[in-house]
Amino acid sequence: MTSDERVLLQRTAELAADFLDTLDTRPIRPSAGVEELRENLGGPLPERPSEPLEVIDALAAAAEPGVVGIPSGRYFGFVIGGALPAALAADWLTSAWDQNAGLVIAGPSAAVVEEVAGEWLKELLGIPASASFSFVTGCQMAHATCFAAARHAVLERVGWDVEHDGVAGSPPITVVAGDRRHVTIDRALRLVGIGSGSTRRVAVDDQGRMRCDQLQATLRDVEGPAIVCVQAGEVNTGAFDSFEEIVPACREAGAWVHVDGAFGLWAGASPTLRRLTAGIEGADSWATDAHKWLNVPYDSGLAFVAHPEAHRAAMSLTAEYIVADPDAARDQMDWTPEFSRRARGFAVYAALRSLGRSGVADLVDGSCARARQFAEAIVRLPGCTVVNDVVLNQVLFRFADDETTNAVLTDVQRSGEAWMSGTVWDGRAAIRLSVSNWRTSETDIDRAVAAFESALVTTA
Repeated sequence: MTSDERVLLQRTAELAADFLDTLDTRPIRPSAGVEELRENLGGPLPERPSEPLEVIDALAAAAEPGVVGIPSGRYFGFVIGGALPAALAADWLTSAWDQNAGLVIAGPSAAVVEEVAGEWLKELLGIPASASFSFVTGCQMAHATCFAAARHAVLERVGWDVEHDGVAGSPPITVVAGDRRHVTIDRALRLVGIGSGSTRRVAVDDQGRMRCDQLQATLRDVEGPAIVCVQAGEVNTGAFDSFEEIVPACREAGAWVHVDGAFGLWAGASPTLRRLTAGIEGADSWATDAHKWLNVPYDSGLAFVAHPEAHRAAMSLTAEYIVADPDAARDQMDWTPEFSRRARGFAVYAALRSLGRSGVADLVDGSCARARQFAEAIVRLPGCTVVNDVVLNQVLFRFADDETTNAVLTDVQRSGEAWMSGTVWDGRAAIRLSVSNWRTSETDIDRAVAAFESALVTTA
C-alpha cells in the first residue's frame, strides 16, 4: 500500500464516521431532490483521471444531501435495519480483501466463514442441521434459489429432468399461496420459469394469515407437482401462518413447503417469540434477509433447503477451467445462482460473533418492545386506530379517514423527524411502522409519536 492509499482510506473512514455522528440530529428524509442530485453528480464523462482523494471528497459532498437516514433509529420504513458496528467494519474489510466468493480456491477464508456462519444460522433459527444453505443478494434471490430446488424436486418425482429439458413441456407445477403473499414470491416464480399465473390464491384472515381450511380445500383440487408458500411475518401486520397446521396438510398432499421468512424467521432466535415459528422446521425451504433483522449491510439474503441434493442439482455446474478440490471446503457457486460474487459471509459472521445467541435475541426482542411502545402511544392520539395485533415488530395504524391518514403521514415524512411508509389495508389507507434497527431507542419512539401528534395539529 502506498502512503496515498492509506491517506485515502483514513479520509474515507473520517467521512463515514462524520455521517454516523449526525444520525440523532439529521433529518431522516434527504435534503436534496433528484434534479439537484443530477446536477451535482452528473455532467459529461470526465476526459482525464482525477486524484482518488479528490474523487471521494467530491462524491461525499455531492451525494450526502441525497442520502436517506436509514441507519438512524427513527427510520421505520420497509423493515430495514441499520448495520451493526462489527458488521459494518467487516464489510469494509470484505471490500479491501476483495475475495471472489465463488470458489474455495479464489478465497478459502470466504468459503470457510460461510460454512461456519451457515451452521450457526441454522441452529439459531431452528432450521434442521441437515439443511443446505446459500448466501445470496437478498430475499428475492433466496426465493428464486429455493424455488429452483423445489422445481427440481417436484418434477423429478414425476420423471422430468428440468435442468436438462427446461420447463417448456414439463408437467405443470401448481403454486399455492395466501392472498397476502409478498410480491417477491410472484417475481421469483417468474424468474425460475414457473410463472406467477401458476398460483392458486388462498383466503386469509383479518391479520393476513392463510386459512388452513381453505388451503386444505385447495390442495384437494391440485393434481401433480405442487409448491405451497407460507409466511413468517406478513409485511403489514407481522402475522405468522399456522405452520403446525399447514405443514402436515401439505405433507399429506405431497406438496413442497416454502417459507417466506424475510424478517419473521428471526423470531425463531428469540426464546420469547419462538412460539410464532412452531412447526416451521418441517418445511422444505426457507428464505430470509440478514440485512433486515441481523442488521448487516445490504446484499445479504439467505436460502435454506431441507433437501441438499435438490438444492445442489438445481444450482451446480462446472467447466474445464474450474479447479475444484472435493476434499476442501464447499465451492459456494454450487449452491447459489452466481459464479463470481461478493464475500457476503464475513459481515454475517461478524454480526453473529459480535452479538452471540443472546444478543440476537435481545435485538429481536428489543425491536418488538419498541413496536409495542409505539402502538400503545399512537393509539392515544385523536382518531387513531391500530389495525393489527402487534405480535412482532410491525404496527399498522390509521386515522379517522384516508384523507387524514395520508396528510398526517406526508407531514411526518416531510418533517424529517421520522420516516415510515404508507400502505393500503382492506381497501383503506394505512401507515405501517417497522422496527428492526439496533439503534432504535425509547426516545426515538417518543420522538416519532410526537411527530404524529404535531402533524395532527398541522393538518387539522
